[in-house]
Amino acid sequence: QAQLVESGGGLVQTGGSLRLSCAASGGSFSSRAMGWFRQAPGKERDFVAAINWNGDTRYSDSMKGRFAISRDNTKNTVYLQMNSVKPEDTAVYYCGVGAAILSTYVPIAPSAYDYWGQGTQVTVSS
Repeated sequence: QAQLVESGGGLVQTGGSLRLSCAASGGSFSSRAMGWFRQAPGKERDFVAAINWNGDTRYSDSMKGRFAISRDNTKNTVYLQMNSVKPEDTAVYYCGVGAAILSTYVPIAPSAYDYWGQGTQVTVSS
């Protein structure tokens, strides 16, 4: 079974930066999308950013211009660079691997991802 482990979360001040990493193992993911989602207590798991097998990216409107997603297939790792963070960015951030092979679109729905990491906490102080 695939395993994904997020890291890099922590406490950061408003306007600061943070870089999250997600290391995947137990499978080959170069032909699949990988994405980042976040979830605050009592809230739905919301889309943050995703990168497809061909490098196409997609961002939530509230993160576009502030966050950047990238991947290194040689390391089976996906990254999320978070800049100009805001208190409303506070959440547990999860990475996931898309279920589709060579998808023609970048999936943004949680249901389109079949494996998830345990999450890493990001807290932005105001």
